Amino acid sequence: MKNKEKELSFEENIKKLEGIVKELESGEVPLDDAINKFTEASSIARLCDEKLKNATDSINKIMNEDGTLKDFKIEE
Repeated sequence: MKNKEKELSFEENIKKLEGIVKELESGEVPLDDAINKFTEASSIARLCDEKLKNATDSINKIMNEDGTLKDFKIEE
């Protein structure tokens, strides 16, 4: 399952996560299934968080003239 989650885009993982949350909120999921779905949702949430952190790190870098990257800082 992890490989499949990694293949999905961020947006696809978010939609999947939203679907699981809706199912759990309905209150009609048997306990064992709810536990499995909660575990799956936690895994997807971690992947999404990791993707967001990586995107933020990439956005917060600026390329120097020599092609190296450095952290972008706004100086006031």
